Amino acid sequence: QVQLAESGGASVQSGGSLRLSCKYSGPVYSNLCMGWYRQAPGKERERVATIDDGGSTTYADSVKGRFTISQEYVKNSIYLQMDDLTPDDTAMYYCVTMRVCQLPPNVWGQGTQVTVSS
Repeated sequence: QVQLAESGGASVQSGGSLRLSCKYSGPVYSNLCMGWYRQAPGKERERVATIDDGGSTTYADSVKGRFTISQEYVKNSIYLQMDDLTPDDTAMYYCVTMRVCQLPPNVWGQGTQVTVSS
């Protein structure tokens, strides 16, 4: 059974940076896609970034140029480097897996809270 454990959420001021981590445990699948979603209060969940087994990445327009997704195979982990944060980035951030990046997630982590104050 796949499990995802996020960490790194915190409260920061506008313009600050955070690095989220997600550790994957369980069966290893080839060609797995992983990524980050977020959900702000009163809003729908939003796909933030994805990274596939080959290292190809996608980003939501709202975070392009500010967020960077990366992966570290040895540690079975992915990361989300978030720079130049704004209050609009305030949300619960979820690590997810997808069999294919274009599909909806099939596994969700518990989430880590990011709060950005102005």
